[in-house]
Amino acid sequence: MKKFIIKTLGCKTNQVESALIAEILTSNNYIETNSIEDANYYILNSCSVTHIADTKNLSYLRRARRENPNLKIVVTGCMAQLEKENLLKDNIADFVIGNNEKADIVKIIEKEENICVSDIFSHDNFRYEKLHQTHRTRASVKIQDGCNNRCSYCTIPYARGKNRSNSIENVIEQVNLFADEGYFETVLTGIHIGQWGEDFKPQLKLQNLLEEIENSKIKRYRLGSLNPLELTPEFIDFLSKSEKFCPHFHLSLQSVCDKTLKAMNRKYSAEQIKDLVKYINTKFTNAFIGNDIIVGFPNETEEDFDVTYNNLKELELTRIHVFPYSRRKGTPADKMTGQISQEEKKRRVTLVQELSDEKIENFFKQNIGTENEVIIEKVRDKKSGFLKGVTKNYINVLIDAADTYKDKLVKVKLTSLSEYNEKMIAEIST
Repeated sequence: MKKFIIKTLGCKTNQVESALIAEILTSNNYIETNSIEDANYYILNSCSVTHIADTKNLSYLRRARRENPNLKIVVTGCMAQLEKENLLKDNIADFVIGNNEKADIVKIIEKEENICVSDIFSHDNFRYEKLHQTHRTRASVKIQDGCNNRCSYCTIPYARGKNRSNSIENVIEQVNLFADEGYFETVLTGIHIGQWGEDFKPQLKLQNLLEEIENSKIKRYRLGSLNPLELTPEFIDFLSKSEKFCPHFHLSLQSVCDKTLKAMNRKYSAEQIKDLVKYINTKFTNAFIGNDIIVGFPNETEEDFDVTYNNLKELELTRIHVFPYSRRKGTPADKMTGQISQEEKKRRVTLVQELSDEKIENFFKQNIGTENEVIIEKVRDKKSGFLKGVTKNYINVLIDAADTYKDKLVKVKLTSLSEYNEKMIAEIST
């Protein structure tokens, strides 16, 4: 009997790929377990977006080895792609599997190939593997892989390769399969979904794919992170007319200071960001607008940070995901002078996080009394004991209702803020 346990770190794309790995293993008579002590294989689907992520990877691997010395440890994901042979040293891992080889996991471990990591830039086409089920309430569909941008702080293109798009036919097949299996919502995910279709001849745009999803069986869909330049007025107009699109945006901003944006090799300005957020808010009522911000980038002076902070304060955003700049070897930013101290980065993170907390509370207050569709999850909230779900505009809600509502799409009224972190109380609409 062969048992495995999977630990997934990082992005939604990794989560989709872990679900695929689990499905492939179980279809080959492997049994998934939640116990390290009971497992034969420990699979870490790693993230390597920051040095903190790398530290977490190694911590999980050492802990697994310590708790069960007989484990065969498999490392895949971005750390595996970037570190390769280094992970086989010092008994850290038994198998290292690259990002494009995840679906070959059974063949690799049964043939005892200790390392199977191809040149990620040698892959020109998207590798499509049909996924039949996930353990989540909403199903994610991977629509593309890779990234053609070269931001000065980022190693992800070197871990994921060039942009490669899944075909419209494959995406619709997967979306309809999930709908047939009872899923109400799908999340379109990838490494840089705004580049979907750019590698086709003739080129297509993400909107072309969404126009087809509008005619699919799924009741609603949600988009992953987007670069501000990819949200054109035409695209926003299209989304605003959709009954299936969930009004939830996640903008990959990184800064709202022109000097810092230029140093990051981002191709837009603070003014363009302002215009975009204003336009979204004119076309949608109570749209959730989240974003990513990096503080403490090399040479980001106190004045530069203040520009970003004041612009963030002015913008009608919902939540700000703030990160301290993390040095990555091999990137231009790592070689820049003017590196900011950890103490100063921490101070700036705290200021932006406090601003974000204010914005999310204001957004919740704006939504009190509104009605919204919620997918009720299969498992109750552990702290409150209430049913839980997510509105179309990405508000986590708690509902005091019977189990008969589980795994259903229901209309609720948002009544108040909750004592639990970033959740609202709702009641079933009659």
